[in-house]
Amino acid sequence: MSGGARLTLCATAATFMAACALLPLVDLATWIFQAAFLLVVQAGVGALTRRVPLARPLTVAVQALVTLMLLTLLFANAQAIGGVLPGPEAFRHFGELLQAGGEDVGRFAIPAPLSDGIRLMLVGGVLVIGLAVDALAVTFRSAAPAGLPLLALYSVAAGLSHGSADWLWFLLAAGGYLMLLLAEGRDRLSQWGRVFGGTARSPGRAAESTADAVAPIRTGRRIGAFALGIALVVPLALPALEGGLLGPTGTGAGVGSGGGGTISAVNPLVSLQNSLNQPEDREVMSYRTNSKDTQDLYLRIVSLDEFDGTTWRPAKRSIIDVPSPFPSPRGLGADVRRTEIRTNIAAAGWYAQDWLPLPYPATKVDISGRWRYEPVGRTLVGDHNQTTRGKKYGVESLIVQPTAEQLANAPEAPSELRREFTKVPSSLPAIVEKTALRVTEGAANDYQRAVKLQDYFAVSGGFTYNTDVQAGSGSSAIARFLKDKEGFCVHFSFSMAAMARTLGIPARVAVGFTPGSPQADGRMSVGLRDAHAWPELYFEGVGWTRFEPTPNRGTAPEYTRDDTPAGNPSNPAAPSEAASPQPSAGQPSASDNCPAAERKLEGCSNTAPAVIGASGGDGPPFGTIALVALGVLLVVLVPLSPMLWRRRVRAVRLGSSGRTDGDAAARTLAAWLEVTDTAWDHGIAPDESQTPRKAAARIVRVGELDQVAADSVHRVAAAVEQVLYAPRPQPTAGLGDDVRRLEQGLHAKASRSARLRATLAPRSTVRVAWSLSQRWAELGSRWTARKSTLLRRARRPSGQEG
Repeated sequence: MSGGARLTLCATAATFMAACALLPLVDLATWIFQAAFLLVVQAGVGALTRRVPLARPLTVAVQALVTLMLLTLLFANAQAIGGVLPGPEAFRHFGELLQAGGEDVGRFAIPAPLSDGIRLMLVGGVLVIGLAVDALAVTFRSAAPAGLPLLALYSVAAGLSHGSADWLWFLLAAGGYLMLLLAEGRDRLSQWGRVFGGTARSPGRAAESTADAVAPIRTGRRIGAFALGIALVVPLALPALEGGLLGPTGTGAGVGSGGGGTISAVNPLVSLQNSLNQPEDREVMSYRTNSKDTQDLYLRIVSLDEFDGTTWRPAKRSIIDVPSPFPSPRGLGADVRRTEIRTNIAAAGWYAQDWLPLPYPATKVDISGRWRYEPVGRTLVGDHNQTTRGKKYGVESLIVQPTAEQLANAPEAPSELRREFTKVPSSLPAIVEKTALRVTEGAANDYQRAVKLQDYFAVSGGFTYNTDVQAGSGSSAIARFLKDKEGFCVHFSFSMAAMARTLGIPARVAVGFTPGSPQADGRMSVGLRDAHAWPELYFEGVGWTRFEPTPNRGTAPEYTRDDTPAGNPSNPAAPSEAASPQPSAGQPSASDNCPAAERKLEGCSNTAPAVIGASGGDGPPFGTIALVALGVLLVVLVPLSPMLWRRRVRAVRLGSSGRTDGDAAARTLAAWLEVTDTAWDHGIAPDESQTPRKAAARIVRVGELDQVAADSVHRVAAAVEQVLYAPRPQPTAGLGDDVRRLEQGLHAKASRSARLRATLAPRSTVRVAWSLSQRWAELGSRWTARKSTLLRRARRPSGQEG
């Protein structure tokens, strides 16, 4: 088999193996056979056109045209011209199928029925990925970047479905990619010709020479198998690291678009830590309130109420139309003192995410746009791309003021609530429950136990608040935190909630913002560093109740302090609708308990899309996010991945300055690297043999830069020479602006095609391949050295000491 045929076969097989990860999403697997057949036809067309030969872009165009005709034959033959040529009617039918598929994925849970719309999305998506992989790996002979579309295909499946066979889908996808890389490597080696091993001195020596020729391929296979083993085993020992709830859409918060009412909720660890460590405390929102005391006015985004041992996340819930007013908070009795307040909130223009920050418990929200309501967590989520960006809204909420006596005398929570909110995974280390029992020893009731837990973390346990500690939410992370006694709000809230659950106290974690800081004009300003997480414990007769275990953050509630005043509760300001008992209004809707089989048959009333968790457990429902993710990842993100990677690198290099001279030097060198890469993207290849000054002059000359851009390049070069050679280098301000002026100058002089090439396919992205190649070589060297050491030890006589 020729090298090209082998590479074509491997590219098709790699796509098929990655596509298998989509199998759990639907209840019938027949679509995978259709996709496999069409992939083979698509690859065969590519092989034939390359034999003609046609120009590379023309080869891809022919494959795309044949792929479209195949999809037309399969899905729209009745509307096509001659049953195979797509016309206006066929494209209209495709649109109707995609629309129906979007409605289907928003209505059914995983595994969804294989409707025509869903089948078109699956088969069409796999063919688009197959075309991208074949074009990159075979037509353009660059197998390494072909991993990006394969990763996109696997990521969509892994993000929607989680189960016991996840490791198998990863193994298939990763194995297919490694097979593709090895096939390309073998093809490249074959082009070097026969390996010359010298004159054979004996028949045995000739065999040795042949073995040497195939050694690189064998080594590659061993390294690949070893890397797969590491990739499967290492994640078991690591805590989950996800995106966050607090950052803007696309950087951690609300990665979904809403899509008909479904929303994606993810682990807040990374975003919380990043927000707390920002050098600039950007204002997220501001508000005005008629409350006389704002210390308890936490702005809550969402509650994390499911803990599977890997991460805390929101449980799957139904969302409904926003009621007005909201139902009475579950568990809040009429004899508990409460005060109704009004708060007017204005979100910053840059702050865009799907969850609406609200005081808890809110009773009414006045806001424009498309929003949905989740009854159990009492949260509002955006629908159809609705975000908080620049939103102004009014909220009526309650300040609930229970007494210590009311909390201490709270009856046992309902059994169904205790079953859900006291679950702990079997993987939770015994030290967690053991510590909880030791800390709460002597407590007479759940309230006293909760206060003892809070005081243990915030006062008496010797814990230290530190935002630089590695984030983690899994079972091992909680045990490590209890041992090291150092962390930030995520560690404190997650640990207290887990310990409360081991004691039989219903608990969850809320994520949002502390009240912020007062301004001279009467506003309260909430910044990134006000991002926070805190535990909520349930007490029957009071409801979900905030506690504050994090030292130096927020305020401990009045009812948890020793000097809590006793007395008869009064309720002069309680609104009638809040005081009136509505035991069923705060309960989950009927669809919460509706089995998946009945949902498929539309046998449940009031079924609404669910608020989902991003990882762990049994996975999210197969919601509209599938359509959005497939459309964005397969059609937009994959072709634009070089541009997106380049922008990310530029943002990191030109980010905020460090705090030390060493940081300043690193930032200066990063700015110079950005100068050389920007010039490279515009066709001026870097020359490592030149000094910064000469390299800057070359960029100015070849790029024909104007005086402003030229001065900017020379300033960066001078800054680099200063940090490299000056006895005491000093930081230089404005390097980021200089780099941007250089880019503008190069853009102004470049042709339209050159500007498009620099933006969409920047040449400097080849550094990714260089980096991967270097790491691969280092791994191989270390493995070879380790293997040699083990062999020497194995051959050493038993009585000999090293």
